[in-house]
Amino acid sequence: MASMITPVRSPIRTNQISSLYLSPNRISPSNVALKSRSLSSSSLAFSPLPEKLRVPALSKGFSGWSQHLRRRGTVVLPVVKAASDGAEIEITEGSKSFLEKFPFLITGFFFFMWYFLNVIFNILNKKVYNYFPYPYFVSVIHLLVGVVYCLVSWSVGLPKRAPIDREQLALLTPVAFCHALGHVMSNVSFAAVAVSFTHTIKALEPFFNASASQFVLGHHIPLSLWLSLAPVVIGVSMASLTELSFNWLGFGSAMISNIAFTYRSIYSKKAMTGMDSTNVYAYISIIALLVCIPPALIIEGPKLMQYGFRDAIAKVGIYKFVSDLFWIGMFYHLYNQLATNTLERVAPLTHAVGNVLKRVFVIGFSIVVFGNRISTQTGIGTAIAIAGVAIYSLIKANLEEQKKKAAAISTS
Repeated sequence: MASMITPVRSPIRTNQISSLYLSPNRISPSNVALKSRSLSSSSLAFSPLPEKLRVPALSKGFSGWSQHLRRRGTVVLPVVKAASDGAEIEITEGSKSFLEKFPFLITGFFFFMWYFLNVIFNILNKKVYNYFPYPYFVSVIHLLVGVVYCLVSWSVGLPKRAPIDREQLALLTPVAFCHALGHVMSNVSFAAVAVSFTHTIKALEPFFNASASQFVLGHHIPLSLWLSLAPVVIGVSMASLTELSFNWLGFGSAMISNIAFTYRSIYSKKAMTGMDSTNVYAYISIIALLVCIPPALIIEGPKLMQYGFRDAIAKVGIYKFVSDLFWIGMFYHLYNQLATNTLERVAPLTHAVGNVLKRVFVIGFSIVVFGNRISTQTGIGTAIAIAGVAIYSLIKANLEEQKKKAAAISTS
């Protein structure tokens, strides 16, 4: 008896699956019913088969078989199953992995690691400043560890290094300079005052962003955004007036950090290189490191050589000193990378709320870990400032979503 091959066709694109077929089997005169079931996947699905398509039955010597369709990447494809002698052949959806069924668990993990790494960085960073108060040198270490991490990642192809030309370098240099200035000034503030107070001052960053957008870039800022910033300014003012660790060095450097990060945002919008975020951040870190080294050598170099390193090693030992510097650099790089990865997974509104909650976590944990005493007015002012930032972030994210929807409608 002649053999027959019965192909099963599907609308799956050829660049995802090269071929899709059932293995040839000897056919007996008897018939079996072939059913089809619609699949839940919107991008990978079989065309509906006729409800009662008659095909010759399989031989009795073949008791049953199942053939998985080929996969590409992480896409889960259907499974074709056939039974023996007169049994029905049914096309069913392949079983998805647990994480594919519940993607919010992955997103939640990203948020958790972002918060965890940020809190650990701030706590360990402040502990280092308690016995090694040299923020310019520590800032260099933060960036140096991150750059080494990026170079190792490039060497193994995770990710693959994107080439950079002179034009892209010219675009990224202002961004990197502002990143370096903001980073160093943040660390000067961390070394001078309580971590909670520095983060309260840095809550003013949205106010500087709105001001730069309105008066530097010429963008129209809605009245609702300006009104939402009023509690931020009032709250920071209240917290500053009664902050027990207040000094002008810590306050002024945190304000300079706000301005630097604001201009970093402005230049980032102009520096659209087409590279992925991981490569862009790596190049920015390299340039920022080169910017930070000269002031660290000039301002703190002589002190470090005379007694800075010696005093730190005498207090905690060389092993703890070196390991602390390494880990704060690693935590700094990883939490910044996780923040970027989290933004890519969620909507701007969700990321904005998450960023506000992150600041609340850092302030709360720093007060608990270091036992910082804060006045009632400082606590109320901090709460008002954080609430203002939350309102501002929600309004801004909603406005951005409305712009995207309007742009999508106009292009359709």
